[in-house]
Amino acid sequence: MRVDIYRRPEAEGRFSYLAVPEGKPIPQEATNVDWSQERRGVEMDEGQGEWAELGIPEPGRQLREKGYAITSVEEQPRD
Repeated sequence: MRVDIYRRPEAEGRFSYLAVPEGKPIPQEATNVDWSQERRGVEMDEGQGEWAELGIPEPGRQLREKGYAITSVEEQPRD
């Protein structure tokens, strides 16, 4: 699946990532946060158990249920 990836800074030099299907807008419930575009049209395997480099667990489930996948608070990567 091709996704657009957004990033926002968190505490202690960590980041959260948001992945939405390519070309789709950020869902309304996530637009109240300052996301900056990181990458566009990235091919990712949503069948993986996690996207470790983004700290996103169960991306396929999140994309099906919410229309986007987001970093887990426990998994926030450092830059």
